[in-house]
Order: sequence, then structure tokens, then C-alpha cells
Amino acid sequence: MALDEFVAELDQLAEAAAESFSLATDASMLEELRVKILGAKSGQLKSVQKGLGKMDPADKPLAGKHFNQTKQRIDEAYSFAQQRLASVPSQQDSACFDATEPGRQPRIGHLHPITQTVQELKDIFGRLGFSVAEGPEIEDERHNFDALNIDPSHPARDPLDNFYLQTAHSGAASLDDEAKTVDCALESPWLLRSQTSTVQIRVMEENPPPIRIVSLGRVYRPDTADATHYPMFHQIEGLLVDTNVTMADLKTVLRIFCSSYLGEEVHVRFRPSFFPFTEPSVEVDMQWGEGWVEMGGAGMVDPNVFRAVGYDPEKVTGFAFGLGVERLCARRFGITDIREFFKNDVRFLEQF
Repeated sequence: MALDEFVAELDQLAEAAAESFSLATDASMLEELRVKILGAKSGQLKSVQKGLGKMDPADKPLAGKHFNQTKQRIDEAYSFAQQRLASVPSQQDSACFDATEPGRQPRIGHLHPITQTVQELKDIFGRLGFSVAEGPEIEDERHNFDALNIDPSHPARDPLDNFYLQTAHSGAASLDDEAKTVDCALESPWLLRSQTSTVQIRVMEENPPPIRIVSLGRVYRPDTADATHYPMFHQIEGLLVDTNVTMADLKTVLRIFCSSYLGEEVHVRFRPSFFPFTEPSVEVDMQWGEGWVEMGGAGMVDPNVFRAVGYDPEKVTGFAFGLGVERLCARRFGITDIREFFKNDVRFLEQF
């Protein structure tokens, strides 16, 4: 067979195949045409390919190249026909579609109740002039204990009451603080922070007074999970440092916050207590409905804390408070078991 005859036969087949594919009206018709033209055993292209064996050896390279190009043209025409048919609904689909039927409402998710509470707390304290500060969840003992006036013999530092992390025994890992990490020094054990008061220390280390911040985030304590405790929970901590700050300022801020979040009918009381990082210290209870519920602790910043961050306690005073986010959210919505927040049961979460 001459080369020009072989090429002409391929071109004719490519044009005929493209026209046939374009006239296909459904997938079954297109499949029949594919088998007829591209079938591996008896397809038209396979029949033309047999002519390669009858060609002059010198013409076979050009003939083979043109054959491959023709096959590619036919494959592209077939793929285009597939896409065309896929975009057109079948008669069966058209018959089942009722344009007058109301659309189905898509199921849209929403924020977790704890996240909703955190955002609302930020908004309330933002209106009171507090900015939001964040810090790492993995801390060293200085920020979690030492700078907060918690001495080494204090029960709060017991390994059984904290999640300490094991570090390597060779070298030291240095992590960039801007990447939301901290310097890892082997001489200081690391642990998951047990309170967000660590953020207050970091803010005071890096900024001179006045300071007015709240920090919200996860904290970790090896508590047995029950209706009011969980090994991981959320805290909101507040700090105000300036000149002439008094306990009256602390009580005013907390009362305004409680009435803003829980409503005017909430009552707040302060009971004398002790915390290493505040002096004097108080427990904060709230009555909203029946009975009193402990919500957290507060007090005037201990002078030793100021000294640890380089502040002069003779020139500045301040207050600090810490409240449990889960307890606030549970009190707001009448939830009796905070474990419900972490079960990821959609039947529970979709109520909020």
C-alpha cells in the first residue's frame, strides 16, 4: 500500500468518526460507535492499521506517526462527545424532575457552644476596654508556677496534678515564639499549662503598665471527668494593672460582666480565699436561679508577681480573675453536665 493512500484512508476515517460521535444522542449509542470505530478486535481503525504491514519499510515511520495522530484525533472526538452527553439530562431524568417542587433546605452547621461563649466573652470585655492576649498551651515552670508566686513545695506543682511532658536528653530545642511556640530548655520541665494566668506573665514581661487584657483558651489538669470537671477545659483570665487600682474596681468589672452575660437578675458574691498569685484573694460565686455556683477566683495581684516581671509594686497595683468558660456556658443554657460539650453529639450541639 502506498503512503498517500494510507494517509488518505486515515483522514477519511477520522472525519467520519468525529461526525458519527457528534450525532450520538445518548450514552448507549455512543458506546456502539466506539466499539465500531475503536474496537480492539474488529474496529475500523484496527482494520486500517493492518495496512501498515503491507507498506514499504522506508514509509513505515511516517505512516506509523500519522496513524498515532489519527487515533488521538478520534479519541478526542469521543471524549468531547462524552462530555456533551454528560451535560445534557436524559429523558428519564427530565421526566422525574418537577420544576415546581420546593427546594430542599441544605443542612448548615454553626459554631460550637463553647466557641460561641468565647466570642461573646471577648465582645463583653472588649466593651470594658480589655484587649485579647494569647499564649502557648505548652509552658515552662517559670511561667506556669514560679512567676505566679507558686513555690516548689506547693501542691499545685505535684506531678500527679499536672500533665508534664518528657523532653529529650541531648541538646536543646529552640522554637520561634512568633510561630506560636516557646523556647525549650532542658533545665526547665515542660507541661501543658494548668491555667491561662501564664499569658498574664508573658504580657507583663513584654509590656510596661498600664495593662488591661483578657486571655481565653484551653487548660489541662488530670481531673476525673464528671458533671463539673474535665481534664481539658477553657478558662478566661483577666488582668488590669495601673496606678491606684483597688478591690472595688475588680468587683465592679465582674459585676458588670455577670449582668451583661447572664442578665440583670444575676447576683455575685465574693468569699475570702487564698491564691499564691493574688493577695487578698476571693472566690467568685454567682446566683442565677436557684442556689450559688462557684465560677472562679480573683484578687489583687501579689507584689511578688510584679517583682517577677520587673514591675515596681510600690508604683503599680492590679487585679486578676479567672473564670471557667464551660461553667459560664452551662449556667447560661441550663446544662447540668459539661461532658456533653465534648461528646460531639449533634442532637445536643444543634440546640445552640
